Amino acid sequence: MEHYLDNSATTKVCPEAAAAALKAMTEVYGNPSSTHTVGREAKKLLDQSRRQVSAALGCKEQELVFTSCGSESDNWAVLGGAEAMKRKGRHVISSAVEHDAVRRSLDELENRGFTVTRLRPDANGAIPAQAVLDALRTDTVLVSLMLVNNETGGVTDVAAIARGMKKLRSPALLHTDAVQAFMKIPFTAKSLGADMISVSGHKIHAPKGVGALYIREGLRLKPYILGGGQENGRRAGTEAMPQIAAFGAACEAARAELTENSARMAALRQNALDQLRAAIPELRFVQGGAPHILSISLPGWRSEVLMNFLEAREIYVSKSSACKKGGRSHVLEAIGLDSRTIDGALRIGLSRFTAQEDINALCLGLKEARDSLAHS
Repeated sequence: MEHYLDNSATTKVCPEAAAAALKAMTEVYGNPSSTHTVGREAKKLLDQSRRQVSAALGCKEQELVFTSCGSESDNWAVLGGAEAMKRKGRHVISSAVEHDAVRRSLDELENRGFTVTRLRPDANGAIPAQAVLDALRTDTVLVSLMLVNNETGGVTDVAAIARGMKKLRSPALLHTDAVQAFMKIPFTAKSLGADMISVSGHKIHAPKGVGALYIREGLRLKPYILGGGQENGRRAGTEAMPQIAAFGAACEAARAELTENSARMAALRQNALDQLRAAIPELRFVQGGAPHILSISLPGWRSEVLMNFLEAREIYVSKSSACKKGGRSHVLEAIGLDSRTIDGALRIGLSRFTAQEDINALCLGLKEARDSLAHS
């Protein structure tokens, strides 16, 4: 029996999303820009999907732009936001534990003459709000921080940062990469107070290849892709309707039981902690606050060896962000873990479909791995 616990990398497409994608491919298959009946039907589906995603994000429909993924949304927000504000300054604040989509964008900004302050995280991978406010300068034009860290589950208080920036009358834009937070912890665009919010479909049981960027009403960013007038002239290219329809359906399904699913994942995560503490006392944990991410380490053992042992039992986890493709975690380095702990780190990602049987299999598998490898 398969026990998939790598949901922070990607999720299985839910039935509602799969059905919506199939319908868009085989029934409502027109181009939303076409003015005939088939095109108008596709436009209705596009509008419906935008309503579904906007409702889940708690924003106006006109504030949501569909993209190809979370990385595109991050790139557009960081590069576009900084460029839109460069007449007011060239200082950007971010952190040392961002996703590579933000990190590489920050590198590009430095190549363009911007100065970037990369704040250090706390022991859980979150960024203290006061550290952000203390780093603000008169020439700061953009703050970009992840809401939930994709490796540790550390939760940064973006809402407090937004309130602090407003109190200090900072003109800087605030962007948050909420890819790992969306439909996992309750929040809305209004409650966060950010100017830009990145989200992604394949983290919430929609297919890969679709994301969105919330752009606060009144904020004008240059289009990231030039061409036609799609997305109200903000992103060119014929809309990927199967993915967009699936994204909307996945949002609606997740939103219906968001609070319950968040609590259930948190309970499963705690159960895993309790079992593992009892079975493997030397195991180390990073205590992030998100309900669906658990970062652990068995110091002295290689992550790859542990993963292979678990995979042989159809238990699937990862060592860090899937985008790393085997590289050492910059997140765990930034929070100050020693090399033995980092090299033995595993990331367990839960979803609303994770069951107690999956947690039991993981805990038993890790105990057997420890016992077997210790005697090999």
